[in-house]
Amino acid sequence: MIKRFKEPGGRYLTKIIGQDRLAFAMTDTSDLYDLIEWAKRGGYQGSNIQFYDFENGNVYRPFEKKREVIYADPAYFDGFYYILQGDYADKKVRLYKYMPEEVLEMITELKLDEVDLFNMRLAGDKIHIISQRQGLFTCYYPEKINFSIEPNETVTLIDDGKVYIDAWIEEGWDDENDCATDDYKYYGKVIVKDFQGNVISEEIGSLYQGQDGTWWIA
Repeated sequence: MIKRFKEPGGRYLTKIIGQDRLAFAMTDTSDLYDLIEWAKRGGYQGSNIQFYDFENGNVYRPFEKKREVIYADPAYFDGFYYILQGDYADKKVRLYKYMPEEVLEMITELKLDEVDLFNMRLAGDKIHIISQRQGLFTCYYPEKINFSIEPNETVTLIDDGKVYIDAWIEEGWDDENDCATDDYKYYGKVIVKDFQGNVISEEIGSLYQGQDGTWWIA
């Protein structure tokens, strides 16, 4: 049997990890840094975020589409959905807590000139606003964290006073001939650091979040 949402729009739906009720879709880009690139070209028409309810087929739009506004991918935590909004017209980045037809509450607001929109996103386990660029990791909310990371490192999770990082490792690559040798290996490593960037532990593996929200090292 095929079901139909009440407002089919031909959008690609993306699951939100940690729950089964809603999926989301964007009407356009979800990269907040695009606001800066579009500003160089005279501005941006604006994107919007839509939520699709698998329980009743409803489609929810928490916000009206607005020029110079983009949304990052949402996240789910502790019974609510969280939405990160970049507003180039107001020069603000805002975090909202959302539950369809019940709650739409602004949690925090950041000034655009005090953040880096490059790779800005929400990260779990609790909701954090982070960005990462050219070897520098920054968390803006709820804690202020800033430290250097290696080019092969990506912050994936912040939990219990620790920063969890996925790092990719390459061994046995012949740089001179630009090819893999017979001893070539490619694998992931999970590195745990404190808020000052000091390494607490590291092990072979990669971080993966199951659909129920549970984190695994694979």
